[in-house]
Amino acid sequence: MTKFGEIINIQKPVLIDFYFDWDDTENNLDTLRDVAAALGDKAKVIKIDIKKNEILASALKVKGNPTFMIYKNGEMMWRKTGEQDANTLIGLVQQYV
Repeated sequence: MTKFGEIINIQKPVLIDFYFDWDDTENNLDTLRDVAAALGDKAKVIKIDIKKNEILASALKVKGNPTFMIYKNGEMMWRKTGEQDANTLIGLVQQYV
């Protein structure tokens, strides 16, 4: 897997969804697909399974499911735990484009 630092150290915003595998991933996946489609190449959208990346989740103090973060140039710009709709996430990411 790509190192986390490489993922977040880019000039465009990176929306990360930290999730548990038992989550309602299909609904959440549809939301992220909508976000990625709306933003195109202006931003990067990724999912990270908390159980498969426990050390990273622990280092970032991810406790809730899902937890969303937006990074730009290696700096966390926004973070929130709990369900978010596609339009909210699109609007948030567009602030950092």
